[in-house]
Amino acid sequence: MNKEALMIESLTRDVVVLLMEEEGMAMRDAMDAFCSSRTFNALTQQETGLCFQSPVYVLDEYHNEKRM
Repeated sequence: MNKEALMIESLTRDVVVLLMEEEGMAMRDAMDAFCSSRTFNALTQQETGLCFQSPVYVLDEYHNEKRM
């Protein structure tokens, strides 16, 4: 696994944990919600640079997406 893939995996885990804590979601629901989002899609594309941001920043992007 390359460094970028490891960063994406780690960020995904951290964002899912934050969703579970902040919204009281079950793990599977949080994973499904985040991994089916445009934010997750952007996270997996290195050229967006989102994989270099903090979990809180990525979660904020996810919340912004959901508000639209």
